[in-house]
Amino acid sequence: MYKWIMFVIFAAASALGIYLMATQLPEKPVDEAASLPPGTVMVKIEANADFTFDQPEYKVKKGDKVILKLVNKSGIHGVAIPDLEVDLQGDKMEQEITVDQAGKFEMHCSIMCGTGHADMKSYLVVE
Repeated sequence: MYKWIMFVIFAAASALGIYLMATQLPEKPVDEAASLPPGTVMVKIEANADFTFDQPEYKVKKGDKVILKLVNKSGIHGVAIPDLEVDLQGDKMEQEITVDQAGKFEMHCSIMCGTGHADMKSYLVVE
């Protein structure tokens, strides 16, 4: 008799597990760049708790409309590019700019985030 009870409990738990796995899966990632108009480029900047950005350089072309988007993977960070008047932090995590001059522009974290804050730098390269 106990074998039947254990079998029913096991079957119910298995069915519940399969149901939860099928219905609670995360949504597929959306490619935000695919819906942008021609001539517009999205630059996604990911900031990490180890005081780094995900890339040492982000490259765009002169004349492009650029949407800069900051994603904090871990920790609380900001991005500032003083020469292009960009400051992403707080509620403003995205900004659209038009780059009309070639060059290499330094970007740095604009929020005091810890001991490695001063070294948290990257570059926006406009070709």
